[in-house]
Amino acid sequence: MADGQTGTLKTLTDKLRTLSQEGAPQLATLAGWLLDRPHELAFQSVRGLASEAQVNSNTVVRLAHGLGFDGYEACRAAFQEALRGTTLAYSARAAALRNRDDEDVFDSVRAAALSNVEALFSPEMNRLACEAAAILGTARSVHCVGVRSCYGAAHYFAYLGRMAFPNFAPPVTVPGAIMDTISETGPEDVLVAITFSYYSAEVVRACEIARDCGARIIALTDSYAAPIAEGAELVVPLPMSGPQIMPSQMSAILVAELILAEMAARSDAATDRIQGFEARIRRLGGYIG
Repeated sequence: MADGQTGTLKTLTDKLRTLSQEGAPQLATLAGWLLDRPHELAFQSVRGLASEAQVNSNTVVRLAHGLGFDGYEACRAAFQEALRGTTLAYSARAAALRNRDDEDVFDSVRAAALSNVEALFSPEMNRLACEAAAILGTARSVHCVGVRSCYGAAHYFAYLGRMAFPNFAPPVTVPGAIMDTISETGPEDVLVAITFSYYSAEVVRACEIARDCGARIIALTDSYAAPIAEGAELVVPLPMSGPQIMPSQMSAILVAELILAEMAARSDAATDRIQGFEARIRRLGGYIG
């Protein structure tokens, strides 16, 4: 199997099952151990997986070859891609970190971050960012909604957007206000919805309300199969791989910055509005130094 070629999780686990039954003893043992722990192949480095499974690193590399991959990185990427369509409990992700040494955790997070950034800054993402900027630039009002772990990204998007553009609404902070606010939208308005598996019920409901009101939706999420992608005018897929406790949200912040930069590049008024904001906050003592 060439680098970059993937399969469904069932296809990959079927290969593991076959290897556990027909492979050499060490490979069979490792493949059997991984059948109940496919996330280990998605998030562990060679050394980390070898340590966790109590085998040597050569066995891990041989397992990747036994599954039909050119190397371990291609194997890990295939399992990451397959797991994107499944719900992997945060507790399982935390369990995969257990007893890994500091250097291994550092290297794994660094490798995942670099991979996510490389995947993010693609020609397709450039197209999506430009399209999103055009949609948001012509909207009567823009509402950014995210809750729980996605609240930070939604708040950041709304805060920076409002600093530069008058059509960005303040971030929703009061419980129950999401429904109140989105129920007032219409065809000239845009909802930017941010959530990933597990998908937050409040954000899914906000998209349902926006659709009922005729508002347009830009979905920032982890899969085209996500519930907020249904009926969205634009779906922006976020690369979120990594061994962290929950999927990495770095790409959500970067996408927000990328879209807003595209909007600023085509706006004659953004600079003056930001200068006014800075002067006002400075005059009122909001900045130190």
